[in-house]
Amino acid sequence: MVSQAQIVDRASTAQSTASLVSRPSGRRHRSGRSHHGGSHSSSNDFPIFTYTGDTEVVIRAGSQERRYLLHRLILAQCSGFFEASTNEDWSRQTTLGAFKPEGTLSRVSEDDYLSNGSTLVPSDHGTPTRPGEKRRWRYELDWENRAEDEEVILVQKPPTYAPMFTGDQSTFPSTMTKPSNAQAGFFRSMANLTGMQSVAHLPQTGDHGATVDPLIRDYDNLLRLFYNHPPIINSVNIASAYTECKSLLALADMYDALPVTGPRVDHHLLGFGSRLFKQIAKYPPSYLKLGYLARSRVIFSEALIHVVGQWPAALPSMRNGSYAPLPESLLDLIEDKAEDLGDLKARVESKLLRLSLTTSRGERVGPSNAYIDWLAVSLFRQWLIESTTPPPAPILKNSGPSDGPTHPTGSASHPASAPRPASQDPSARIYRLIGSSSAQAYLPHDELKRFLKLHPTPSAGSLYTRETLKRFERKMDEIKRLARDIVKPLMRNFLELELKGPSDQPLGPAGPREGTPAGLPYLTCTRVEESDLPWN
Repeated sequence: MVSQAQIVDRASTAQSTASLVSRPSGRRHRSGRSHHGGSHSSSNDFPIFTYTGDTEVVIRAGSQERRYLLHRLILAQCSGFFEASTNEDWSRQTTLGAFKPEGTLSRVSEDDYLSNGSTLVPSDHGTPTRPGEKRRWRYELDWENRAEDEEVILVQKPPTYAPMFTGDQSTFPSTMTKPSNAQAGFFRSMANLTGMQSVAHLPQTGDHGATVDPLIRDYDNLLRLFYNHPPIINSVNIASAYTECKSLLALADMYDALPVTGPRVDHHLLGFGSRLFKQIAKYPPSYLKLGYLARSRVIFSEALIHVVGQWPAALPSMRNGSYAPLPESLLDLIEDKAEDLGDLKARVESKLLRLSLTTSRGERVGPSNAYIDWLAVSLFRQWLIESTTPPPAPILKNSGPSDGPTHPTGSASHPASAPRPASQDPSARIYRLIGSSSAQAYLPHDELKRFLKLHPTPSAGSLYTRETLKRFERKMDEIKRLARDIVKPLMRNFLELELKGPSDQPLGPAGPREGTPAGLPYLTCTRVEESDLPWN
């Protein structure tokens, strides 16, 4: 991914060097759309503002080309790149140097005059133009100076100077509210520039028409967003929509336009509803990166819950190069949330291991005062330890390669490939069994009966009797009720994904939901607060 500094360095190769300045992220500007009746396309509307446009943008990719005539003001307010490259200092160095048009002076002041006595009029940003001429900027993709491992970027080219008035050039009107008849020839020539007639409606990939190059599609979507037009993104196939949104965000990041682009990407993807949340569950690292760039609270929080539940299994995917390098603060946030989850699990496990029953006199049960009750407590603890502790390593170790199953690893840059298998957390399944409302979810009736039959009495007979089994089951049910209350903090579910509990009944749509199914082999009780969002 090309960094902002690289863009400046490469742009300055084709023009004079200048420093990019940061654009206040809070600014917004939207141009009202211009429609002049019915479906007839206006001659002064996106993408060709024939009468008011002052900035040409030419996008070429292969044999395809798109041209735009837009406004410097809107481009600068939506993109830090355009704001910097059209500001006074940059424009003065570039246009008076390499881009000095024929017939203009290298330095202009109020006392400068042409040989014929007419005054040169400086433009808004210090670029001299003759009276009646319109200052224009021009940007093209720099394919020539691009290295193999670099993204192609826009660079300034010599701007076009076109006469705005015909006839007597010495007369310069102070105001103009409507194009004059004398300008009709110029406007017609502007509207007929090659390739500029109709790019407002690009065909989508997969249409019966020609397939649009992805680079042209991304630039067109970015410029459309600057003018508050909806981007052309797949609204049927969510995998294709992800790919298109990801490349659009990467382009917006290059040109410092994420504050404008992110909300529209967020709005488009949320339109997929539950399909989006199912996709996030399959590819959480990929959507975590996308949600971060789009500043989407919903997508980012949903993906973060999945990533924390599987941590550190998602770490390799988080560090790959499919996106611009993510800030360390994001990895710190994930590690902090994973640590909080680990601490919560440790506290719950400690309470479960210390769980006990008491006699009618308030004494803790033991072999001397309540033997059957003590057996129930001992059996529960033994089951918990064996269920949550990995088995010991075998004495004989296999020296050959592992015969275990192999799993495809999905590419974080394109979730349409096979998803990465979720990290298995054995304790998550056990905690869900403990939190189940069913008394037979674990240590069921048959296991308790078998346990009592195997337990000898001092007279060498079996401890099992119907009365003993009933008392043993009652005590075990009491332990299970106490344990269920202890694991409740781990049973919370803060996902937007519609899940079903053990009884296959849909859970509530709002707030934390309990009974997360065993289909997710990790816990989803991580809560993402507003203060946790890294862009805040």
